[in-house]
Amino acid sequence: MEINDVKNILGLHLPTDPRWVDLAGISLEDILTDHAYCEQKAATSCISLIQRYSEKEKLVRELSPIVTEEWGHFRLVLAELDKRNLKLGRQRKDAYVNELMKFEKKGGSPEERFLDKLLIFALIEARSCERFKRLSEGLDDDYLRKFYRRFMESEAGHYHLFIELAETYIDKTVVRKRWQEWLTYEAEIMNGLEVRGDRMH
Repeated sequence: MEINDVKNILGLHLPTDPRWVDLAGISLEDILTDHAYCEQKAATSCISLIQRYSEKEKLVRELSPIVTEEWGHFRLVLAELDKRNLKLGRQRKDAYVNELMKFEKKGGSPEERFLDKLLIFALIEARSCERFKRLSEGLDDDYLRKFYRRFMESEAGHYHLFIELAETYIDKTVVRKRWQEWLTYEAEIMNGLEVRGDRMH
């Protein structure tokens, strides 16, 4: 699978700053630590959605294998840390996700809140996939380039799954309008965040 156009395939309005890959390559222990926690949070977030919306049969059925996959990714990153004699550091505050959550509708209807939860997950997955692509192309370490290529290919469909789930339960026109609002907001976040090589986002 090739992702040649970030905007067309992932929908993202702003590509990652090219400096990020160079900084990540300098801070392998930090970036692998942050990546590990991202995978862990992806798994637990899917579990939370299943618990909260257990009456939505398709959501439960589709997200159950994602939990297993994301936890498997967490273990793969842990193994890579061990192989390199690096340590899993402490979990850090995720400024990117915290900024995303500010845009989430706190009032409104249950449907609107449900939609925003799914679209936040879609956005995180899309940005993660884009970052994996950058690492797979830009790192000096040949093994890690292949390592992140596999992650990119594995994660590529996840963001679309969350949008598909939203369109299963909510009118597609509503979903697509709100998705464009999220994409615009996410570009503003990316434009304002410090470029740091010790963070996956």
